[in-house]
Amino acid sequence: MTDTLSVELVLATAEKQVLMAVIVDEGASVADVIAASGIRSRFPLLEIATMPAGIWGRPVPKDSIVRDGDRVELYRPLEIDP
Repeated sequence: MTDTLSVELVLATAEKQVLMAVIVDEGASVADVIAASGIRSRFPLLEIATMPAGIWGRPVPKDSIVRDGDRVELYRPLEIDP
């Protein structure tokens, strides 16, 4: 039997912030979390596949393995340079 993990996926656009709980199998990657979340269908105009990702504010490759309780973040380009 495979253990499952509970992680969060976060995405912020200029108009909306989304935080969703995602259940994945142990050994899942950041890419697996993104796929399991269904976020692509909620934001079809965003290039989710090419957006950088991170865990708890630290950029990571999408093949990075997540742990229970992690917060996976998708980073979009800034529209205005601070």
